[in-house]
Amino acid sequence: MAVKAKNQRLILALLAVVAIVGAALLAMSALKDEASYFYTPSDAKRDHVETGRAVRLGGMVKDGSIERMGDGVTIRFVVTDNAETVPVTFKGIVPDLFKENSGVVAEGSFQPDGSFVATNILAKHDERYMPPQIAGEMHKTESLEAGPGKGKGTT
Repeated sequence: MAVKAKNQRLILALLAVVAIVGAALLAMSALKDEASYFYTPSDAKRDHVETGRAVRLGGMVKDGSIERMGDGVTIRFVVTDNAETVPVTFKGIVPDLFKENSGVVAEGSFQPDGSFVATNILAKHDERYMPPQIAGEMHKTESLEAGPGKGKGTT
């Protein structure tokens, strides 16, 4: 029994569709485990995140809240989303970009008292970040050396 060319193309097309759908499902299941979501302080309080479960807490470091302990490695600060706040304790070295009024994502777990103990701190930069080399070049081209009648940035 010979398979007609028309039917053979149909079978191959169906196999290709099944293979593409299978690959997409495998990719989605793999990425699901790698996705990095975080709770804001408001989300954490609303969702009653269970204590001891490893989660991420994201928001802004509240102004005036950074407190360095006497041991030199423990730091306490408050994460806020301008609606709720969560006190955070971290033992370790914080990134250079970590500062007050700056974005932060803390990995760790909530404690029964509502505080958060972080095992890792990720400082977030704003969207206007530019590598130092490019920022330096921009300053060169936007100098104030332009004479009268010349536009900004012309030489």
